[in-house]
Amino acid sequence: MNIEINFKNRAFNKLSGNLILFVDEKFNISGLKKLISKTEYSYILDLLKSEDLKKNTLFFDISSKRKIILISFKKNFNNSDVENLGGNCFDLLSKLKKVEYTVNSDSLSNKLKHLVGYFLHGIKLKSYKFEKYKTKKDKRNILINVVGKNIPNQKDQKKFKALEEGTFYTRDLVSEPGNVLHPDEYAKRIKTLGKLGLKINIYNDQKLKKLGMNTLLGVGQGSIRGSYLVTIEWNGLKNKSRPLAFVGKGVCFDTGGISLKPAKFMEDMTYDMAGSAVVVGLMKSLAIRKAKINAVGVVGLVENMPGGNAQRPGDIVKSYSGKTVEILNTDAEGRLVLADALTYTEKKFKPKFIVDLATLTGAIIVSLGSEYAGLFSNDDNLSKQLIDAGENVEEKVWRMPLNKNYDKLINSKNADMQNINYVGGAGSTTAAQFLQRFILNKTPWAHLDIAGMAFSKYGGALNSGGATGYGVRLLNRLIEDYYE
Repeated sequence: MNIEINFKNRAFNKLSGNLILFVDEKFNISGLKKLISKTEYSYILDLLKSEDLKKNTLFFDISSKRKIILISFKKNFNNSDVENLGGNCFDLLSKLKKVEYTVNSDSLSNKLKHLVGYFLHGIKLKSYKFEKYKTKKDKRNILINVVGKNIPNQKDQKKFKALEEGTFYTRDLVSEPGNVLHPDEYAKRIKTLGKLGLKINIYNDQKLKKLGMNTLLGVGQGSIRGSYLVTIEWNGLKNKSRPLAFVGKGVCFDTGGISLKPAKFMEDMTYDMAGSAVVVGLMKSLAIRKAKINAVGVVGLVENMPGGNAQRPGDIVKSYSGKTVEILNTDAEGRLVLADALTYTEKKFKPKFIVDLATLTGAIIVSLGSEYAGLFSNDDNLSKQLIDAGENVEEKVWRMPLNKNYDKLINSKNADMQNINYVGGAGSTTAAQFLQRFILNKTPWAHLDIAGMAFSKYGGALNSGGATGYGVRLLNRLIEDYYE
């Protein structure tokens, strides 16, 4: 199903067909008299006396030819509440046979008119479905005409559109099966984003070997596919100010390598590149809306397979940083990809901060479930900014501990460190503690473990199940609020 939204800055015609109208929390509908017929107005007054009054979204079946949906905004609604209301409205629209609606923005008071854009944004975000490989698709096209003087301005329309396209691109990438979106194909798709004004550099196996990125290469050496590091630069400022950096884990499929995962639910490991997809979607969004910042996205793209040349438990590899790592478990591979990517990002771009995202550990799901991403950081200010941005867009993070006392759990007798804690416990923290060792110059850094947030089997307020796109709107809000 496709949602098409058209904005028309003209007076509302009460004879228009199916309507979406806004009312306040007290259901003060006196302003509706001019918008609907007397019969419809009387009918709504009667309905408001029923239990439907308690609902935020009210649907009135006035006749077989006309639908009217009343949306109630409460005084304490924030932007996220209104987006969620839009998601609920989409659920309602998807059940109806009507395909065209008119939203009267003037039925909302001037104090609340800025919420129209967030409501429509919620509808769009919830409308996403990945049906690329279905032979029978929902081909319905729902047209929403938004009229009145309270329609979002051009700047806000562009902002919401950019966020939707970036989020949908992330969801598309995460939803692709591993036989389609392997590292070779992934790198090609990222390259096409150059048409948006992004500067793309792709480092293949040969270049990575020359650079000494052996922890990244080790993960992918069992696959017939190539391994890549891809940098995506957006220069939205004319000056050469230090960029904001975002780094993503892109394990296109993770079998666990020689340390093979259980067969049950291994199909979900096509999502193990979600961290990289967030970075790519974010960079696309920044380019579309012409963000007034300098930013760089860096993603490591590999496939972790148990081939004849696969990395073995017990191998020792030298990272780009020069530090050596003993591989005790080849299924602790994401941290190896990020290790080289983090050091390279810090050394090459000298950013203001680095935020990395990865579906890194199952342990974070044990800790936080699917309500919060795990946040680990060496910087209190960056942590607070991420927490606040997450609360504002309902993509929440919870700060978890880092401490030098955890280092003993990843110290190795044979190398500088080992890639897993075999003593037991603190799985997410020791993984983050491992990553922190590859931030060499005290750059403010935050690691987001999004293993519980990247996809949902059941759907949520703004997604219908599958890839969520978690992280794109969070990081965009971080940029908007503190750096742009």
